[in-house]
Amino acid sequence: MAVTESVAEGAYGEKSAVHEGILRRQSARESAARTYARALPIVPVRARGLTIEGADGRRYLDCLSGAGTLALGHNHPVVLEAIRRVLDSGAPLSVLDLATPVKDAFITELFRTLPPGLADRARVQFCGPAGTDAVEAALKLVRTATGRTGMLAFTGAYHGMTAGAMAASGGAPDVRVARLPYPQDYRCPFGVGGPRGAELAARWAESLLDDPKSGVPLPAGMIVEPVQGEGGVIPAPDDWLRRMRQITADRSIPLIADEIQTGVGRTGAFWAVEHSGVTPDVMVLSKAIGGSLPLAVVVYRDDLDAWQPGAHAGTFRGNQLAMAAGTATLAYVRENALAERAAALGSRMLSQLSRLQDAFPCVGDVRGRGLMIGIEMVDPDSEATGPDEATFTGDHRTGAEGLRPTRTPHRAAPELAAAVQRECLDRGLIVELGGRHAGVVRLLPPLTISDEQAAAVMDRLADAVAAAARRHQNHGRRHRHPADPDPGNG
Repeated sequence: MAVTESVAEGAYGEKSAVHEGILRRQSARESAARTYARALPIVPVRARGLTIEGADGRRYLDCLSGAGTLALGHNHPVVLEAIRRVLDSGAPLSVLDLATPVKDAFITELFRTLPPGLADRARVQFCGPAGTDAVEAALKLVRTATGRTGMLAFTGAYHGMTAGAMAASGGAPDVRVARLPYPQDYRCPFGVGGPRGAELAARWAESLLDDPKSGVPLPAGMIVEPVQGEGGVIPAPDDWLRRMRQITADRSIPLIADEIQTGVGRTGAFWAVEHSGVTPDVMVLSKAIGGSLPLAVVVYRDDLDAWQPGAHAGTFRGNQLAMAAGTATLAYVRENALAERAAALGSRMLSQLSRLQDAFPCVGDVRGRGLMIGIEMVDPDSEATGPDEATFTGDHRTGAEGLRPTRTPHRAAPELAAAVQRECLDRGLIVELGGRHAGVVRLLPPLTISDEQAAAVMDRLADAVAAAARRHQNHGRRHRHPADPDPGNG
């Protein structure tokens, strides 16, 4: 027995040494710009579906999914088989923008999934393999097609990290794009939330465009996320998104839908714009469309196809492995109704998470659509601001219209969100953070997650929130002035 334990301890110690050594070398060699590696000190060596195994032998449930890239989870059999077929066929792996059977199959499957009003007259542009390059291409496209230069974007947006994409994002260091308010309930920019807040946001957009003294000339396009991801998992109200479509159509402004993270079934529809019935003029797509490999495209209405040859290119736009993996992923999601599955399971998960909101004052809001879910952590001891508790709003948990009371928002608590993320990792659960102040715990599980796995995720997350909340409360009591009342009494 002692010998067996000694061998086991030795094996664990060897794995731990490898794990620590790799992390140490990463810290010494890699850029200070690295992000996920700081909050998630793991070294993945094997993965399948929802599960990752680290170099230290620990297993994790992965609800980050490559920031939403892995619609089918890690190493799904249909994806691996598609890649093997290309490798075994002897086909070229990179062909710039030449036509190939692999590309033809990908475009055919992609067009099969597009909103009908767009698929009937679509063109597709392959660009660099990252979503941010697709955004750059879309911005150039509408500027070329309209002859105008300005752009409309929304507060809280995230469209990528290259210069043009960042200029249209919420964290832009200087303003070259006009910003419009993005409606939300919990932190409504107008302090009212619900349908009334969305209506005010739409009126603001109309006023900005129609006022000759607004300082915003007629733009080349409007870019919008149907669900803001990095902005805090905020679903656009369906009526509001239809208003944006009408506003832009009436003024001949191309509407660009950023479906990079929301696409391929993530929100409970194949493309998130389908919830509202909106057909955009342009869609930017990446992440899941490559089946875990780098791929990005712009799909747009044919009358916008004003490119000159070479106007927007990219050396790796002919990635054959990504196209094969993408075709397999798109077909699998479509044929197995995974979007509908995401809608049903996501609704159940949101309902379960609402109990955390009821149980812990530090859970300010729970919201999302499909399997794109956010839990906003707040400091319950801070002064509440915003809508009155009697205000009735749309259902921010699903993006649907309706009436329900909302909580009064407290100050965001990014430290508490980070504590929840650490507690989750300790329990073998990988989650993401986001939101305006990095105070939102985000879940992006693969669409293939089983009911049993979803239950395990919910259990680990609830336990992590409870542990972080206890520590936060105990910390507050240790630092409370003796004369202050104890919120735990009375």
